[in-house]
Amino acid sequence: MKFRPLHDRVLVKRVESDTKTKGGIIIPDTAQEKPMEGKIIAAGSGNRDEAGKLVPLDVKKGDRILFGKWSGTEVKVDGEDLLIMKESDILGIIE
Repeated sequence: MKFRPLHDRVLVKRVESDTKTKGGIIIPDTAQEKPMEGKIIAAGSGNRDEAGKLVPLDVKKGDRILFGKWSGTEVKVDGEDLLIMKESDILGIIE
């Protein structure tokens, strides 16, 4: 299935966090927090300003981003758990 977000929304795949601490202790799934880092899989075309002109997004497909702990809506596309969120929910781009 192909999925293309509309307007100022982006489709994000969470980056898996480490399951071990630096000391080698394995963290069980129930104790792990969901990562707040992800990779943009798809991005919308942008939003329209008051004059009706299209304003493109600051992020693009392939960018690694940070987002808030409770940001976005969880969706399942082709059996894969992804997030869809507005560009304003993104805290920054990891370079």
